[in-house]
Amino acid sequence: MDMPLGTIANAAAIVAGSLIGLLMHGRFPENVKKIVFQALGLSVLLIGLQMALKMDRPLLVVFSLVLGGIAGELLRIEDRLESMGERLKRVSRSKSDLFTDGFVSASLIYCVGSMAILGSLDDGLRNDPTILLTKATLDGFASIPLASTYGVGVMFSAVPVFLYQGAMTLAAGSVREVVTPELLTQITSTGGLLILSIGVNLLGFAHIRVGNLLPAIIAAALLSFTPI
Repeated sequence: MDMPLGTIANAAAIVAGSLIGLLMHGRFPENVKKIVFQALGLSVLLIGLQMALKMDRPLLVVFSLVLGGIAGELLRIEDRLESMGERLKRVSRSKSDLFTDGFVSASLIYCVGSMAILGSLDDGLRNDPTILLTKATLDGFASIPLASTYGVGVMFSAVPVFLYQGAMTLAAGSVREVVTPELLTQITSTGGLLILSIGVNLLGFAHIRVGNLLPAIIAAALLSFTPI
């Protein structure tokens, strides 16, 4: 089995971008940090909105979010992500109050989206890491303002990215036939609403438990084969 080179590059780019962000962390006055944080929130909102507008079956997305949210609450996904963040915080001996918030937010931003799925499949099926290398570049640059705001927790988001995308790359052969353009459209539009929710959280408009909505992506994939 070939190594998931695209995923390795993606994780490395997140670490590199985070290190740059950490170096910049103490160099900004509080008002500059605040405007960077707001700019980041607005950017995430725009990315999520752009993805969500690909929606062509709104009822499917509604059902996906509702069913996914119920499943996520029962599985306590958000709590588990936060627990993982707390364990990594202890291992790294970080004293940052924002470690877990940074870890969870960055992990969701990097893992939710069609580029992660399509790129992993391309890398696994055709040994073509082009999409993941593009995603690595985007994630690396995004890690700079994230890490400068949240701290070292953002760097540790490379762990779930590596596990998630690496697993899909290695399992690509078994899912090749079911990944259709229609399925990717539904995943993208549903994922866009999740990313939009992350932007809402970043700007402080509300606190949406985005981690518990992650099963909505699986629901969207399954419902794409129905007439809804």
